[in-house]
Amino acid sequence: MQYSTFTPEDLSSRLSGMTLESASDVASPPESAAARPGHRMKRPARVFHNIDAQSSDPMSQPIIPHDMPAPYDAAAAAAASAPTAFVPVMPDMAVAAAMAPAIAPSKQAEYNSTIRPVGAGAGPRVDPDQIPSVVTVRELNQKYYATHMYPTMEKLCPPVATTEYCAVDQGSSNPKFGRLTLCSVPASADVLATTHLPLGLVLQPFAKLRPDEQEIPVLDFGDKGPPRCNRCRAYINPFMQFADGGVKFICNMCQFANTVPGEYYSPVDASGRRIDRDQRPELNLGTVEFAVPKEYWKVMPEPMKYVFAIDVSADAVNKSLPHLTAQAIRRALYGPDGGLPEGCKIAIITYDRTLHFYNLNSKLSQAQMMVVTEVDEGFLPLMDGLFVDPEESRFIIEDLLDRLEVLFEDLKVPEPAFGAVLDVAFQALSATGGKVIVTLSALTTWGPGRLAFRDDPRQYHTEKEKVLFSAENIYYKNWGKKYAEAGIGLDLFVFPSTYVDLASVGMVSELSGGEIFYYPNFVPQRDGKRMIAEMSTVVNREVGYQAQLKVRCSNGLQVSAYYGNFYHSRPASDVDLGTIDEHKSIVVMFKYDGKLDAKLDAHFQSALLYTTKYGQRRIRCHNFVAGVTTQVKEVVKFCDEDALLAIMAKEAVQHMTSDLLKDIRAGINDKCVQILASYRKHGATTSTPGQLILPEALKELTVLLLSLLKTKALRGGNVNSDVRVFSMRLLKCMSLDDLSLYLYPRIFGLHNLQEADGYVDESTGQLKMPTYVRASLSRFDEGGAYLIDNGQSCFLWIHRRANPNLLKDLFGPTVDKLEALDPYMNEFPEIDTPLSRQVRNIMAHLHDLRGAKALSIQLARQELDGAEYEVSAMMVEDRNNEAMNYVDYLCHVHKHIQLVNVN
Repeated sequence: MQYSTFTPEDLSSRLSGMTLESASDVASPPESAAARPGHRMKRPARVFHNIDAQSSDPMSQPIIPHDMPAPYDAAAAAAASAPTAFVPVMPDMAVAAAMAPAIAPSKQAEYNSTIRPVGAGAGPRVDPDQIPSVVTVRELNQKYYATHMYPTMEKLCPPVATTEYCAVDQGSSNPKFGRLTLCSVPASADVLATTHLPLGLVLQPFAKLRPDEQEIPVLDFGDKGPPRCNRCRAYINPFMQFADGGVKFICNMCQFANTVPGEYYSPVDASGRRIDRDQRPELNLGTVEFAVPKEYWKVMPEPMKYVFAIDVSADAVNKSLPHLTAQAIRRALYGPDGGLPEGCKIAIITYDRTLHFYNLNSKLSQAQMMVVTEVDEGFLPLMDGLFVDPEESRFIIEDLLDRLEVLFEDLKVPEPAFGAVLDVAFQALSATGGKVIVTLSALTTWGPGRLAFRDDPRQYHTEKEKVLFSAENIYYKNWGKKYAEAGIGLDLFVFPSTYVDLASVGMVSELSGGEIFYYPNFVPQRDGKRMIAEMSTVVNREVGYQAQLKVRCSNGLQVSAYYGNFYHSRPASDVDLGTIDEHKSIVVMFKYDGKLDAKLDAHFQSALLYTTKYGQRRIRCHNFVAGVTTQVKEVVKFCDEDALLAIMAKEAVQHMTSDLLKDIRAGINDKCVQILASYRKHGATTSTPGQLILPEALKELTVLLLSLLKTKALRGGNVNSDVRVFSMRLLKCMSLDDLSLYLYPRIFGLHNLQEADGYVDESTGQLKMPTYVRASLSRFDEGGAYLIDNGQSCFLWIHRRANPNLLKDLFGPTVDKLEALDPYMNEFPEIDTPLSRQVRNIMAHLHDLRGAKALSIQLARQELDGAEYEVSAMMVEDRNNEAMNYVDYLCHVHKHIQLVNVN
């Protein structure tokens, strides 16, 4: 049903002197994939790609052309399915091998269009509809991978980060676990320098897999542990070759010939293939886990322990935080989707100016409270009964949670002693490691690590502003180091009414591998459900603790730096993580200490030593392989745009504590110009003056970098330092799919849904999603309603002249105008209308795609709600946040590319 016949307002006159260009000035649209012949990268001789002698070399399979299929036509969708709840139907893994070599999509052909920089006078003009679109690429990529799988050993870049896809592990790890910026690695530092591209690996070791993907096998080699190279200490993997009748194995990293341990020996056939290879997951899969012997233990591994530290100071009680936190703990421990593994234990602490400990022993009739008033020298008043099994002591725990808010409703002590909580939680977990989950509602002005209000707007845009992004008190940095070294991670839930110095109090979370959840302007009626869901997710998601990460690479390369939320003593040293979970990513940067052999592949291996929640000590091993080339054009052609963007984002925020924001923004602009100017000079097929030429793999780079410049961490204007710090730490650790959505949100209209939208597509077994809209208010229909989701927040924007029938179908028969809506609503009501069923199915699907952040909508009614400002700021193609619109920025970049090439 169409609720509005209005057309979008014509805002082309706003485009800074730009008008719609004539047809003769616009580059012809790319011809369809069927009309163009496929092309492939010339493959040099490969030594280690043939991991299965019984099948042909994966690189000799049908060519993977880099052409996109015909544009997706949402109007031609199939008829609506029955109005049932969304239930995904996954393809059978048994057909993976048959589906793997199918033709894969890529992005549009090399963008080549005449463009005149801003201020160049009359001449060719830019049509916003003709410039590269993130939305188009995402939709076409998703359309293809709805019916095809991604083979990890084919010569093509991984799918777009936001794509839902099934990968087939053929020996190189699933891209969900890690992505190289360059799928074709330069043979030397000189070639890499020419491209101005970084060589790095974005790792997400605990990335969540789909049900139809290969589970990670756990292998136990007994007391001697898994076979390793004696020189570089790399672990056995599919790319190691066996020689001398199986007596030797040649390391794919350093080429050292090792003697095969006697217990691991197996004869080889005439082709050098081990006879038992098919029964050895470590010789067939890129990702495996090894159970490790005692020599890998730091302390005796045991199931994870959790400490819940609940702020019960005045601000917290006024916001109902003790009550909401109690609900979150109950849901995490006893909810339908909750429950800790057998052997896990919990402790509960509350705090204001004093610390309150609870004896939760199952033999008691109710919990016993013990109060510690000397917070400057905190101590544990009990050990027996502090940590308990949540099932054995369920009655005691639930009784305490029921009484928690009542206990402190009349006290309302104004100052939380957060620093003292860090001390006693460390004392409780230092011997075993574990997880600390803390709520905080106000600035810590009492006890150890006390802080002062220091957020002064007069320091913004000056040399002093960067000081606001670093911890004021060394107390918090020291605790962060101690937590990381002891294998303890801290997740911090912050509910500020004003400044809380997130740079200081959040330092422990950053260094220990934890996460910060930030709720400014917290309203319990609106945000309480979201907070409960997110704390429950933190408790129940996959996590490892007492972790250490080591990355190895081929001879000629070495690790130069790591970026992320963790602690390490030196830039290239091993990374210590108190905890690491399924939503965290880490960037590993490489530099050259020699040259790579173009006849061999480049290999990378990450090894994460950690303890599971179940108390098992393991190593999770990921292996990645890439070709080597001496050609600049081939390097750029197989660049992974999402991985590149992640590295540029994490590098940028890494410098926020040392450089001015304006210099960081200028550095991002310069890097964009250098990359594109280098391609124009060394890789473009044509290079006519006045034409903007963007490489096929990086056509959306300009708009994505513009989006990065508009994030709260880096944007111009006056932004509260707590807000900047939260965005900074978010960018440092978020996964690729979360980052992509954070920079360029998912937007679609609810007023113009097609009949098939929101129901399962029988041809793919997946939910049919609406057509997405580009991030510009000029694309919004008058009278329309739009959902804007950036993976962290979800806004429902409704035009002031929305059709009353639309409102009734979405919110019920009593709602016929915007003012009738509850401003604190956080979900769509269950209404018996076709539109309501469609929207609720779509929301359920988006919920399943979410990471750590719960899906909760916030109203942004035009001219009624303050959230409308947030929506406007998310329109990254418009001029806002003291930055240019997309068209102007493209012209700006093109102008500087021309200047670089002239010089």
